[in-house]
Amino acid sequence: MTSKLVLLLAGHMLCDYPLQGDFLARGKNRHTPVPGVPWWHCLTAHALIQAGMNYLITGSVWFFVAELAIHWITDFGKCEKWFGINVDQGIHVACKIAWAIL
Repeated sequence: MTSKLVLLLAGHMLCDYPLQGDFLARGKNRHTPVPGVPWWHCLTAHALIQAGMNYLITGSVWFFVAELAIHWITDFGKCEKWFGINVDQGIHVACKIAWAIL
């Protein structure tokens, strides 16, 4: 469980920071979209990258689907300013702990 959690957390950080990049980080926010690109394309692409990493580590299609949905909703909430980056990252880390335990 510990090694899986370490991989999930490292994969999350890789996908949430360097692999997200400025294009997806700005474009996923409906209030600051990239001209000509629907915001939900960027948000969905980012959530799919996260879910794909989750699948590579766990091999579970269920964790892929759960990560896709929860990551999409969480990042949407952060973009809407329902909460800040600390809550956003807390939710993401809590999910990784849950996937490792399950």
